[in-house]
Amino acid sequence: MKILFTGGSSFTGMWFVEALIDAGHTVVAPLLHPQSHYEGTRHERIARIAPKCQLIYDCPFGSEKFLSVIGQEVHWDLFCHHAADVTNYKSPQFDYAKALTSNTYNLDAVLEEFLDRGCHRMVLTGSVFEPGEGKGSDHLRAVSPYGLSKGLTSEAFKFVCTLKNLHLGKFVIPNPFGPYEEERFTSFLARTWLEGKCAPVTFPDYLRDNIHVSLLAKAYCLFAETLPPTPGFSKINPSEYVETQGTFTARFAEALRPRLNVPCEYQLHTQTEFTEPRERVNTDPIDPNALNWNESAAWDALATYYKRKYSSCLNPQ
Repeated sequence: MKILFTGGSSFTGMWFVEALIDAGHTVVAPLLHPQSHYEGTRHERIARIAPKCQLIYDCPFGSEKFLSVIGQEVHWDLFCHHAADVTNYKSPQFDYAKALTSNTYNLDAVLEEFLDRGCHRMVLTGSVFEPGEGKGSDHLRAVSPYGLSKGLTSEAFKFVCTLKNLHLGKFVIPNPFGPYEEERFTSFLARTWLEGKCAPVTFPDYLRDNIHVSLLAKAYCLFAETLPPTPGFSKINPSEYVETQGTFTARFAEALRPRLNVPCEYQLHTQTEFTEPRERVNTDPIDPNALNWNESAAWDALATYYKRKYSSCLNPQ
């Protein structure tokens, strides 16, 4: 398939692009910023996919340049809109209205360009932290303003795709972890352990759905490949480790202890604050064997990545 994929510099985006290319598809990946903007981990991600796909820098979604990229091709098979406004996405003051505008800018014109080139299918990436997604507590409210922006974006795409007789596939992401991730919970654990310290776990009672990003990417590729060209709506909520963050920490430590060759000690604190819903998980367990995915190999790759990334932490004095 000939695929246009937005958001290729993100953590999951890089893995999704790789999975699509490894499956034999051709990927064109517009990126939001000029090449000089990408530093650190995002630069590493781009460097990894650059030899395998066509990257187009400084090409915001819905811009004239973006429309021209679509128009330069005679035919497209699939549009994957993975990009989203994530500026300060953890902040309670995240501007969900501005994000909605950015995520859907010139949407009618974009979809018309695709339709004119024979493309009748698209995949939109969603989040389990949107309102109404997955299963859990607090009446499935939006977990954050960022989650709200993703839910509003989804509703806008569903509305416009229905009007234009496109098939919209929604791929809902839970808590991915793996190589090339941002600094978050699992990276914090690995770095702390490689520094020879005991990792404090402040929120052990949240029930969450953590998933290896390499498994998530294979599920994304299969979902994209099997999306029908007829008008309609499809959705998948891929799931792997459904458990409390405390239990997941124990799983994470057990897997990495022999691979990192450090004790991987942790302390579960008594959780007294629940600023997020206590439970929020996805609903569609993924069969690793059906996707030819090896869990042990994924843990090996993750440990190798952490040892390289945090090499300065090894053998602390």
